[in-house]
Amino acid sequence: MTPGARAAAAIGVLDRVLAGEAAEKALTNWGRASRFAGSGDRAAVRDLVYDALRQRRSAAALGGGEAGRGLVLGLMRANGQEALFSGEGHAPAPPAASEAGREPVGAEALDLPDWLVPELERSLGERLAPVAEALRARAPVFLRVNLARGTAAGAQAALAGEGIVTRPHPLADTALEVVEGARRVQVSDAYRAGLVELQDASSQAVVAGLPLAEGMRVLDHCAGGGGKTLAMAARAKLRLWAHDAAPRRMADLPERAKRAGVKVTLTERPEASAPYDLALVDAPCSGSGSWRRDPEGKWRLTPARLAELVGIQAAILDRVAPMVAPGGWLGYATCSLLRVENGDQAQAFLGRHPGWRLETERSFTPLEGGDGFHLALFRRS
Repeated sequence: MTPGARAAAAIGVLDRVLAGEAAEKALTNWGRASRFAGSGDRAAVRDLVYDALRQRRSAAALGGGEAGRGLVLGLMRANGQEALFSGEGHAPAPPAASEAGREPVGAEALDLPDWLVPELERSLGERLAPVAEALRARAPVFLRVNLARGTAAGAQAALAGEGIVTRPHPLADTALEVVEGARRVQVSDAYRAGLVELQDASSQAVVAGLPLAEGMRVLDHCAGGGGKTLAMAARAKLRLWAHDAAPRRMADLPERAKRAGVKVTLTERPEASAPYDLALVDAPCSGSGSWRRDPEGKWRLTPARLAELVGIQAAILDRVAPMVAPGGWLGYATCSLLRVENGDQAQAFLGRHPGWRLETERSFTPLEGGDGFHLALFRRS
């Protein structure tokens, strides 16, 4: 496919996404219907679609419209590639006079919803603009070295032997940033053998901040796919339980744990195995810290949904707190940049539970390289 044909394909996919179809599903359906597209074409179209979603407001302003054509035209103009809209072959038709576009302003230029800017300003202060700019770009690919299988240096060497170039990242001693060969990771021997897992560097830093020790009874309450579960298991020999409100999310965890050489017990009733020495609540949240990876989430979030999430977070903390043994620890984590989900939530928890104290609290933003994350670490009296 020519670059112009790829732009036209991205327009078609984006129109389906803007009509309500999930981006991954729309891309999959396009790929199945476009057998002529090679792997490079599919990757290029995918990149265009996700770049357009990350930069949806600014691209729409530059491209003169909020449909797929306007978004891709805006991207092309921002990158000095408007000439791809030539109308030749399978390329999109040249821009009409009505598609002149304009420079984005205010929240448009930041690619943020208007209603969310005040809360982000309260949460980030002078960092708002650089963080918003970082969220407009693709996220790096990070790997977590499984310390139960080997060392970071050994993992780097093994990956390099398969054409995957990495470098250590300062956020965590287990974090490697992939700088070349990212698409080969999941078919590599190092990945199949459990030496490395795909995991964001900030997520790894959250686990590194937990007071894990040999023999602890640990609950990962909102385990999801189990990334943090396995990261905890690699740092110490634990008695480890994993729970999720949607158990199907943990379907692959037993096989991943086997590959990693660790044992995890899945439970639908975490109260039955209490008390725990440490419980981690990686709570459902706005996902604002990871909008580089899920840009659709930026535009789906509403004030009502944010308020609902804050209520869910509080309810989970209230449920898990009694499961922690006296003197034990409760880690509350989100992949959010918003104070209402982070510091405000931590203070509200302390107000409801006087038998707890806040030991440490740390926020990460994309300016440090990984996703936006927050960790509040409480200890029970």
